Amino acid sequence: MSTSLKPFNTFGIQSNASQIVIAQTVQQLQQAWSEAALAQQPALILGEGSNVLFLDDFAGTVIINRIIGIEVIEKDDAWYLHVGAGENWHHLVEYTLQHSMPGLENLALIPGCVGSSPIQNIGAYGVELKKVCDYVDCVDLRSGEQHRLSSPECLFGYRDSIFKHQYQDGYAITAVGLRLPKIWQPVLTYGDLTRLDPATVTPLQVFDAVCLMRMTKLPDPRVNGNAGSFFKNPVIIGEQAAELLSNFPNAPHYPQADGTTKLAAGWLIDQCELKGFKIGGAAVHRQQALVLINDAQATSQDVVKLAHHVRQRVGEKFNVWLEPEVRFIGQQGEVSAVETIA
Repeated sequence: MSTSLKPFNTFGIQSNASQIVIAQTVQQLQQAWSEAALAQQPALILGEGSNVLFLDDFAGTVIINRIIGIEVIEKDDAWYLHVGAGENWHHLVEYTLQHSMPGLENLALIPGCVGSSPIQNIGAYGVELKKVCDYVDCVDLRSGEQHRLSSPECLFGYRDSIFKHQYQDGYAITAVGLRLPKIWQPVLTYGDLTRLDPATVTPLQVFDAVCLMRMTKLPDPRVNGNAGSFFKNPVIIGEQAAELLSNFPNAPHYPQADGTTKLAAGWLIDQCELKGFKIGGAAVHRQQALVLINDAQATSQDVVKLAHHVRQRVGEKFNVWLEPEVRFIGQQGEVSAVETIA
C-alpha cells in the first residue's frame, strides 16, 4: 500500500511513500523510525515539507514531526523560549510579537516548522536563526539518547548546520531553544525596511513590512506549489567578485567578513531573462526569479530540468554556478541536489 505525499510537500508534487506516520511525541517518532529500520526500509523525517523536492516515490516510511508546545522563561536580560519542533514557524513569530517578545519579526512568513529552522539556519532580511538560537534538542533515533547542542555546537553557516552533516542521519530535532534579548535593536538593512526610521520603528511595523514584501514578491504555495527560494545566494571569492562587478557594476552584492562576496541569485536569474520561463509544468516565477513554481501539475523531472536550465544560463553568463537550497529526496533518502541538476 502506498500513501500520497502530495499534501505533505508545498511543491505539490505527486509522489508516494510506503507509509506515513504522524509523530506527536519523541517516543512515537523513535518508534516509527525503529519499525522502519527493523523492516530494513528507509525512513525520512519531515516537518511541513516546505523545502523538499520528491524526485520519486519514497521506498519507506515518512515520519511527520508534530511535536508541539511553547514554553517561556523570562529573565532580566531576555526571554528564553523552548519550542517543539512541530510548531509552525510563522505562528511562533506571531506568538512572540503578541506577547511583546520581539526579535523574530524579520523572519516572518518563512514557511515550515520550527524543527526545520536550524537545519537550514533560516534567514531573511538581515537576520539568521543563529542570532537568536540558544540550543537545539535532538534525539539519536538508534539509541533513544537525547542531546542538547548549544548554538556554537550547531556549527551554523549560510543555509548550513551540523544537522546537514554529522547529525543528518539517524537523528531528529525535537525542540529549539531561543533567546530574545529585552533590549531590542531593529535590523533594517534590506528592501523596504531601509525606509523605516530606526529611532521610532516598532517590531510590529518591521513584521508588517516583511509580510508585505514576502506576499507581494513570493507566490502562495496554496495557489502555485513552490519551496520558497530554490537556489542559495552564491558566495564567491574576492577576485571573482571584482571581475564580475567590473562587467556588471549594478549587480547587488554584499561583502562578507571573511573577504568573500554574497550575490543575489534572483538578480542573476533575472538578468538571464528567465522570469516566466517554463519547462513542462514547472516555471520560473514572474515576480521573483529565485522561486521555481509548480505552474501546471509539474512532475519532479520538470522541476529538475528547469533548475538545470536556470543553472546553465546563469553559469554561462556570469561564471557563477548556482546551488539549490531545496533538499532533493530520492527513493532511499536525500541525494545531492547539485549533482541532480548539473
